[in-house]
Amino acid sequence: MLCKKVEGNFFYLLEHQGGKQAKKKSSRGEVLSTVKWQYCIQNVFDKFSVSKHLSPAAERLRYILSEDDDMPTPTLFTEMDTLQREGDELEWKESARWVKFEEKVEEGGERWSKPHVSTLSLHSLFELRTCLQTGTVLLDLDGYSLPQIVDDIIERQIEEGMLSPELRDKISFVLLRKHRHQTKKPIHRSLADMGKSSSGSECPVLHLPAHSRSMNDIADTPSTDQLKNKFMKKIPRDAEASNVLVGEVDFLSKPFVAFVRLAQATTLGGLTEVPVPTRFLFILLGPQGKAKSYNEIGRAIATLMVDDLFSDVAYKARDREDLIAGIDEFLDEVIVLPPGEWDPKIRIEPPKKVPSADKRKSVFSLNELGQMNGTAGGGGGLAEDEEMPAQHELGEELAFTGRFCGGLFLDIKRKLPWLPSDFYEGFHIQSISAVLFIYLGCITNAITFGGLLGDATDNYQGVMESFLGTALAGSVFCLFSGQPLIILSSTGPILIFEKLLFEFSKNNNIDYMELRLWIGIHSCLQCFILVATDASYIIKYMTRFTEEGFSSLISFIFISDAIKKMVGAFKYYPINTDFKPDYVTTYKCECLALLSLHPLFRPINLSIPMSITTSRFGLFFSLDWSQLSKKECLKYGGSLLGKSCKFVPDLALMSFILFFGTYSMTVTLKKFKFSRYFPTKLRKLISDFSIFMSIMTFVGLDMLMGLKTPKLIVPTEFKPTRPGRGWIVMPFGKNPWWVYLASFVPALLVTILIFMDQQISAVIVNRKENKLKKGCGYHLDLFWVGVLMAACSFMGLPWYVAATVISIAHIDSLKMESESSAPGEQPQFLGVREQRVTGILVFVLTGVSIFLAPVLKFIPMPVLYGVFLYMGVASLSGIQFWDRIKLYMMPSKHQPDFSYLRHVPLRRVHLFTFIQIACLAVLWVLKSTFLAIIFPVMILGLMVVRKMLDMVFSQHDLAWLDDLLPEKEKKKKDDDKKKGKEKEKEKKRPKPDDSEDEVSGAELLLPPAGQNTETTHRSGPPG
Repeated sequence: MLCKKVEGNFFYLLEHQGGKQAKKKSSRGEVLSTVKWQYCIQNVFDKFSVSKHLSPAAERLRYILSEDDDMPTPTLFTEMDTLQREGDELEWKESARWVKFEEKVEEGGERWSKPHVSTLSLHSLFELRTCLQTGTVLLDLDGYSLPQIVDDIIERQIEEGMLSPELRDKISFVLLRKHRHQTKKPIHRSLADMGKSSSGSECPVLHLPAHSRSMNDIADTPSTDQLKNKFMKKIPRDAEASNVLVGEVDFLSKPFVAFVRLAQATTLGGLTEVPVPTRFLFILLGPQGKAKSYNEIGRAIATLMVDDLFSDVAYKARDREDLIAGIDEFLDEVIVLPPGEWDPKIRIEPPKKVPSADKRKSVFSLNELGQMNGTAGGGGGLAEDEEMPAQHELGEELAFTGRFCGGLFLDIKRKLPWLPSDFYEGFHIQSISAVLFIYLGCITNAITFGGLLGDATDNYQGVMESFLGTALAGSVFCLFSGQPLIILSSTGPILIFEKLLFEFSKNNNIDYMELRLWIGIHSCLQCFILVATDASYIIKYMTRFTEEGFSSLISFIFISDAIKKMVGAFKYYPINTDFKPDYVTTYKCECLALLSLHPLFRPINLSIPMSITTSRFGLFFSLDWSQLSKKECLKYGGSLLGKSCKFVPDLALMSFILFFGTYSMTVTLKKFKFSRYFPTKLRKLISDFSIFMSIMTFVGLDMLMGLKTPKLIVPTEFKPTRPGRGWIVMPFGKNPWWVYLASFVPALLVTILIFMDQQISAVIVNRKENKLKKGCGYHLDLFWVGVLMAACSFMGLPWYVAATVISIAHIDSLKMESESSAPGEQPQFLGVREQRVTGILVFVLTGVSIFLAPVLKFIPMPVLYGVFLYMGVASLSGIQFWDRIKLYMMPSKHQPDFSYLRHVPLRRVHLFTFIQIACLAVLWVLKSTFLAIIFPVMILGLMVVRKMLDMVFSQHDLAWLDDLLPEKEKKKKDDDKKKGKEKEKEKKRPKPDDSEDEVSGAELLLPPAGQNTETTHRSGPPG
């Protein structure tokens, strides 16, 4: 606070007395004895040495925008009304409005135009600058009604000699005419006027009323149309209005211009289309003949008012010069289009992603030096596309504490305050669609891996164990973990390990379940050691190269498995390629009795009782074999004869329709929120429930067709898959004692597998692109994975770890977007609905699925394969590696404008992508063989490959294509050591007193003679 006052006094003297006078006046003061005073004054001169390179306008904005203000600048809704004549009456008609982009009233006057980017003439901006220089500027005016504000404006103009007193009533009469908004059409218009638009160029003739009571024609309170205007949904709740009034009259010889900022936003009755309080008012009335010019000036100020930086200036401006400086900054950033190469009538569509104004604002921050795009900043600065990308940072969650369980305690401390919100924030309609989506993915995964585990372990672990383990592990993890958005599941490497372990146990006469229990116990203890020593710290060395390689591999596995399952259906139910319609009359199938059943061809055995022989005779003669079904014929020992006996309906084709239809419909409905049909809320609802709607659609289609497509099979009894085994595995009694110790070795491999799978998936989930606000807990997650390893081992259930693709799908289904967005503006991604409810519900439903078997049996498996395919394809979106692969097939002129293509040669981009493809191919080959058990070690190999890339690519290229390794932090430490001597000198100086003296007057004390004025600015006073 003390330094802030010093800055204010110093810059005040700079503006009003000049730099030399400020220095001369300040030198007459006493020399301060405290270090804090010296520090603050040094700070001021540091900033002055920086700001002297900026233009006067930029320097002025630099100081204005750096003022501390806890309240953010409200969103401005700007409305422009033009003065027009309806019959013999004057009225203000709404012609355009802005929230972010411009909307015009079409010439027919019946509807609004599509939102578009405002295109202004450079001349209109210069004319606006002149208007603000010569007109009236009233800042922080106390206004409570429009008549009072108009009287204050006119009074100021008369005092300054800008307006003749005789024109007071005429100006007041014009400004207080009623406002007709687009929502309300005039009733008194004749049929002949319906086809004509009101001419803005025709000058209204003024007739003053006979009585003063009709001077004000504006309602004091908002009308019913204003209060019911649906456009309010597009405007943020804390928004304020700026009104622009432009028009021409016949009694003025020079323009009447006023810019007003009210001290407090006030609702001015029917002035604005929506009931939003007005904060700014711009009035331009001029002589007739320049209506088009006035309209362009009005559009210019309206466009400026919705500009993020200029609106900040308008709220914080102290005088007229500050507003003009804001216009100068706007002019510096304006891009001019040549008139002969562009049609001004073209309306530019709003961009899908609007660049943030933070970079423009940071230029004027007193805490950092920046350069403007134009000449106001002195030029020579880096353009936006020349800036380096952000550094690779994973946050404080992976900081090495050096204390026993330090990271674990910090995770608990970080997540505990969010625990209540983790539950009540989950009660949202979006959570329902997420639960249904992830639930179907989980049960499909549980059935698939359960069946494979049953085949690999001779049913020691099967579908029932997979369902129970998924429900138990998933529920506990979502309830207590550091990142509940992660979904646990079985993985391919674990399946390979289980298969090899069972074969080893079988060949060496070792009890499989007891050996597996001890491996789980050792792995649990090893996870605890990793947690206690903050071993997750090494995840910081996993850059985008490793993350994308791992996530792409898992995505391709999902895609390939879904396609393999679908192709397998063609083997079980082949398409009837031999069918010929012309020979349909020859196709038949008959059931014939076997000759062995005929009594004439059956030898009589005297040892067979007479009753059995009699029954055989009765069966042969009583049955009508030609009327039996296929199953009945085979059941009673008959045989099928005919060309059509092997006919199978085209179930493969129907399965493919269900499979691809589910995937296609899900993709289409997921993008439906960007379509132009239906209201926004309905589009978003359809998009959120796209998976559920697709599944229900094709389940209904399957039931309608009545074909026996393969269905979802869920266990109906709660008992172990293998008869004879219980739910609890005893740790002793079946294996030699040395097995309990030797199991430490395979447990080490399992621990590496669990650690790498879990933490890489966690890094992908916790990406900064997901805008997670509640933090994460790598150590806490690993702790609970270890606990669940031991628990599942004691119960003979599969082991579980983070599932990358399903976790990404979980996050995608919970993404939040802004509800109120300006017309033409794309909804802003706000983050993810971080909560524990959806995960818990998913796994609880998985556990009770055995009771839902009568309902789940109607779901065809091809529909679930389509869901799997969608999960795999959707998880590839947003991965830079996948985008770079597609560049191979694109000519240069058709390639997207990716930022890295601007800075890295295309051949280097292709080389980097080729190396990633080669690494992915190696991982794929290993995954497809028994070597899949060393899959986690190969993930560590990716980190080694990434380190070797430093010798192939420059740090500049890697910064754009990947992330820089954290080793660069060492250089910063070395730089800090070099500056240590300077800091030691400052420490030897006496510390400042605890009490701070207040700065009084404009007297400023300069640093002692010989003090270095080029010292780097620090964030706080020494000591």
